[in-house]
Amino acid sequence: MLRIPGYEGGPLVEGGAHLDNPFFWPVHLGSCLRGEDAQRAAFGADWDAAMRLYDVLSAEQQWPTFSVPLRSGHTIHVVYRNYDGDRGVDYLIHHPTWPTAETLAVDDGHFMGPGLAWSELLSAAGQAPAGGVDAPDARLLLLFPTLGDAQLPDDAAVSLTAALSALTWIEEPAEVAGMLLEKQGQWAPAYWSLASGVRINDGSHSYRNPGNGFALAGGRLREISDALNGGGEAADQWTSG
Repeated sequence: MLRIPGYEGGPLVEGGAHLDNPFFWPVHLGSCLRGEDAQRAAFGADWDAAMRLYDVLSAEQQWPTFSVPLRSGHTIHVVYRNYDGDRGVDYLIHHPTWPTAETLAVDDGHFMGPGLAWSELLSAAGQAPAGGVDAPDARLLLLFPTLGDAQLPDDAAVSLTAALSALTWIEEPAEVAGMLLEKQGQWAPAYWSLASGVRINDGSHSYRNPGNGFALAGGRLREISDALNGGGEAADQWTSG
């Protein structure tokens, strides 16, 4: 059985087999696909099949877990938390030297985030150490629900459209990419800035806003910022290729 230090709950099971299922991605991105038009564009005639997969992903007996390693040695864990009456997706980050994992974002009815800026999402997607989820497109879509960025670059839709085209059966991936970027996560898009070299945001629900009483400690904020932003070269190579 999988274990994430300090994370209570489970049983955690390796979820990698779901990544090859085209239905997995619109289900995983479901909280970012708000409104009937977005749901129709993403699921189309496949709604029933997608809901059957959702039932599998949300089963109490198994909590699908995905690991996204970073070159720094940190790993982002994506956990389908399947308590009865308290289902959601937890985004955690851990390093072998830490006693417990830290929470980046929580995608549920009591959401917490954002966890990543757009540049960090591309950076994390472009890093490909051994183990875990290694395909850039899969890493991008898997971590997308943590995004909250009010200052997206003009070409943001290009990378997202390419990932949706590669991994899903969505008929109009560019249209869905635009919808996803317009809404992003459940929180309002945040403004990100650098404070003494540490990337932080102004989100009222974010662990990466030092102005929040529940924010991560300063040392963790710096280490997480360095880890997420340390793959710029890999991200540039991926997006330009």
